[in-house]
Amino acid sequence: MFHIVQYRPLRLITQNSLSSMCLKLMLSRPVPFARIWKSWFSSHFLVGNKNIILMGPPGAGKTTVGKIIGQKLDCPVIDIDDDVLETTWNMSVSEKLQDVGNEQFLEEEGKALLKFSASGSVISLTGSNPMHAAGMQHMKKKGIVIYLDVPTTVIMSRLKSMKVDRIVGQSPGMSFRDILQFRKQFYKRWYDIHVLCGGNIAAEVVAEKVLDAVKRYQNSELETFISTRSSRSGRSMEKDCNKYFTDVVTEGLAPDGGLFVPERGLPKFTAGEWQSLIEATYIERAQVILERCIHPADIPASKLAEIIGTAYGENFSCSKIAPVRHLAGNQFLLELFHGPTASFKDFALQMVPHIFAYCIPRSCNYLVLVATSGDTGSAVLDGFSRLHDTDKQRIAVMNFFPEDGVSPIQKSQMIGCQKENAWSVGVKSDFDFCQTAIKQIFTNSDYTGFLTVEYGTALAAANSINWARLLPQIVYHASAYLDLVHQEIIPFGSPVDVCIPTGNFGNILAALYAKMMGIPIRKCICASNENNILTDFVRTGVYDLRGRKLIPTFSPAVDILKSSNLERYLHLIANEDGQLVTQLYNQLENQGCFQLPKDLLEKLQQDLVAGWCSEEDCLAAIHSVYSTTGYILDTHTAVAKVVADRLQDRTCPIIISSTAHYSKFAPAILRALRIAEINQNPLSQLHLLSSYSPLPPVHWGLLETLKKKANEDHQVCAADMSMLMSHIETLIQNHFM
Repeated sequence: MFHIVQYRPLRLITQNSLSSMCLKLMLSRPVPFARIWKSWFSSHFLVGNKNIILMGPPGAGKTTVGKIIGQKLDCPVIDIDDDVLETTWNMSVSEKLQDVGNEQFLEEEGKALLKFSASGSVISLTGSNPMHAAGMQHMKKKGIVIYLDVPTTVIMSRLKSMKVDRIVGQSPGMSFRDILQFRKQFYKRWYDIHVLCGGNIAAEVVAEKVLDAVKRYQNSELETFISTRSSRSGRSMEKDCNKYFTDVVTEGLAPDGGLFVPERGLPKFTAGEWQSLIEATYIERAQVILERCIHPADIPASKLAEIIGTAYGENFSCSKIAPVRHLAGNQFLLELFHGPTASFKDFALQMVPHIFAYCIPRSCNYLVLVATSGDTGSAVLDGFSRLHDTDKQRIAVMNFFPEDGVSPIQKSQMIGCQKENAWSVGVKSDFDFCQTAIKQIFTNSDYTGFLTVEYGTALAAANSINWARLLPQIVYHASAYLDLVHQEIIPFGSPVDVCIPTGNFGNILAALYAKMMGIPIRKCICASNENNILTDFVRTGVYDLRGRKLIPTFSPAVDILKSSNLERYLHLIANEDGQLVTQLYNQLENQGCFQLPKDLLEKLQQDLVAGWCSEEDCLAAIHSVYSTTGYILDTHTAVAKVVADRLQDRTCPIIISSTAHYSKFAPAILRALRIAEINQNPLSQLHLLSSYSPLPPVHWGLLETLKKKANEDHQVCAADMSMLMSHIETLIQNHFM
């Protein structure tokens, strides 16, 4: 007989850059039982005396699925309705409900659950069991709770065919849909594992999905991370030094200078699973997708739900979080600027600080370093400043940005977002210097070791080189496609193209990942401004920095020549050949260029096309769209619009990522709309734009930040590594000592 063993969903963190002092503090965390297990249990993974507990709405198929699982595992099957409640009450459940009414029924049902005890069994709960807190707490101690999530429309159809006319908790005048939606909050509160049961899939298939999900829950060893520069032979020798999600969140950059990626790739969703999310909210979609990407041994489902709810709750001004708006013809805008700092960076950086705070050991201080070309800085500062006070005492963030390479409003915003644990430093150079400097600091073991020994502080990264930054971006690309299906623009399975203004390659990489996970994206269109190194690379396979100088443009967030996340994509299409990636990036470092082998270029061009936009065309697009629709594009979205117009073939919808709110680039917008500037004051510029009643309105959060923080100042330093390191030490001394 096979049963289940339960373990604490925590992971041991290891970090090369920490000294033995900090490492000892980290080792004080409990080691999860699953970490000790090896592959010997692969065919007998359900061991111990715990239960598999199936939970879901009435009509979800819990009883049938439970019987199938019980047969497969040769273990007892218990149906709470038939085997517990009706036996205890000596009457049917429907008779009991009619006899005592809703509230008393739930109490009686909960009491029966509290008296129930079993081990090594498959248990099918009633649809209303999760509404009794004490009863569910009792059951959770006995095993793993699995939520069979069936779309509401499917449940309603099943209940109708079963001639069910009332379910527990349904008051007079309340529809089936309303009570089913009301109950979801209780299912989400209690589950350990979430199994999507999209459509009318067979119970046998659901049972297999449950067993696969339980196996994953029990075996965290399979979800390890590798460096984009690690060789296959090196990996086999390093199995005792596996990296897990908690490790890569805290370490940011791999010790060999590469970027972390999941060794076994990202999870793939079936068409039915995606379709089950069509009616879901953005937060519900995020929960399902991220649960499949983050093992519960790293972040349990309940904690992940809490983090997602905090990130996308009151912080976003639009209830849809990332709405899709029709622009014209076959073009749609994915509006990614409704967060507190008005750019797509908020999607990751409202989440990442809470993920980081959960993953790091309580006994160490951390300084998060970030380099920004504009939008990341204010998003990082805002996100980390929203941590709980106890977390802010042990986590601080320092943001480096090119002093003269961001828009005036972006700079004012970064200065205004400074808080007691969050600071900005302007660097007299460009973004590429800032980003390279941070990478060099992370790989300088003498310096990081000194910080740990001298100050008890470790460094971490919040740039898109950190894997946790990419995952939330996958969600909004998937959600945009599902929204088009929900709006009946396309049937599920029909392809779309996406066009994304691209600098550091993180946003477009997230779209490519969404495609890998099963979203029918046909082509990803990479849109560059006059810093068009990526356009040349996609077209020729040659990445050539020689003789290129960064050109300041109206779209500063993509004023980038060294695209960090491109390395992850090259590792992917090179079939995880870390040696080849190392060779290419050594050539880039030493010679200033590299060329892709022909076969890799062909693979790349199956996924990507690219184009670029001049400054004049960018402003003309803003003016044209406003004249015809009344809608104002920001400068980055305008770059994407121009490139989309040139490269789309109009055979399918194209989703253009609107990555920032136009309010952040008021001088360029005023120029594009041929409105005379009244002065150089950023707040005055926003008030002027607002007077034109634009669509969408001027960003609320940006206005508030500029009003409150207009007179604050910031530090500025030279483009010198020793100066940056000095600023880091000063911050550590002031905040942590």
